[in-house]
Amino acid sequence: MDTIPIREGEELDKNRLLAFLKKERTHLPDGELEVTQFSGGHSNLTYQLRIGEWEAVLRRPPLGPVAPKAHDMGREYQFLKAVHPLFDVAPEPLLYSDDKEVVGAPFWVMERKRGHVIDTHFPDGIQVTESLCHQLSQTMVDQLVKLHSIDYTQTALTEMTKPEGFMERQVHGWISRYARAKTDEIKEAEPLMKWLVDHLPKEGEASIIHYDYKMNNAMFNDDLSQMVGLFDWEMATVGDPLADLGVTLSYWIQADDREMLKTGLGKTPVTTQPGFFSREEFIQQYSQKSGRDVSNIHYYVTFAYFKLAVIIQQIYYRYRKGQTTDARFAHFDRMVHALFLTGSEEMLMRR
Repeated sequence: MDTIPIREGEELDKNRLLAFLKKERTHLPDGELEVTQFSGGHSNLTYQLRIGEWEAVLRRPPLGPVAPKAHDMGREYQFLKAVHPLFDVAPEPLLYSDDKEVVGAPFWVMERKRGHVIDTHFPDGIQVTESLCHQLSQTMVDQLVKLHSIDYTQTALTEMTKPEGFMERQVHGWISRYARAKTDEIKEAEPLMKWLVDHLPKEGEASIIHYDYKMNNAMFNDDLSQMVGLFDWEMATVGDPLADLGVTLSYWIQADDREMLKTGLGKTPVTTQPGFFSREEFIQQYSQKSGRDVSNIHYYVTFAYFKLAVIIQQIYYRYRKGQTTDARFAHFDRMVHALFLTGSEEMLMRR
């Protein structure tokens, strides 16, 4: 995972943070606290902490006003406390604080995992073959199936989540979020939202879902043969596993996708390279390994494109309102439009 010098305006008070860590973690070594920032991501701010040989990762919400119920650091911490013992690629949570005096917002600290996060390029020294890309695709499927197979009823998640009525709440909830963050008229928006409401799927079994499962949230070992980390559990819950699969597929970019999908969030993802599963191959492998009926998966894919559009719209709204000045967000309106177009195409194909 690449770190960079801390972006201007996103600095932490190192002295105050070090005093807090010393109070909460009495076994920390002596020495100066070094803080760098992880370069990826467009939402929560994530930092690497290091004191001598000790290291950890700190997550806090983005600067400025945020959407209601979004960026709940305490919930993410508690969720991982329940999941980590049963799913070791999830990082171990170490501590949580809602004291805004420490870093300016509630935050939590987790173990620092080591490995390679693959997004738009492979690590230096890796020989990229179709076989390797195929293997990575299979690992992504297998770990998603493994997560969905965990018996959540034996965990504290029964007290934190409400799987009943999950998809209905999701559809109406994300429609409401879009209304609050809307900045421009997009003609595809209203027909797509109406279709999602009118075609809500019947409720099925629930499972733990990550709900942001994608290549650049996963970490692999040195030869990329195993997943060793899975990050960004902010949206995780207990709900429809096909909704989780749909989100993964909305991020799983293919070579024949429209250019804005490939480059709207940065450089083109590696999943466009030969050997990676197509979305249809991913669906079939998931169905085979999980035994689940995926005949209605395209509803979930359509919803996932809509949900991703709203997430990016929320970021763009904050940029338009001057709540963030990050230049990366200046053209996110074009990505929102591309996602509405793609979701509408998916919808029309399945009518």
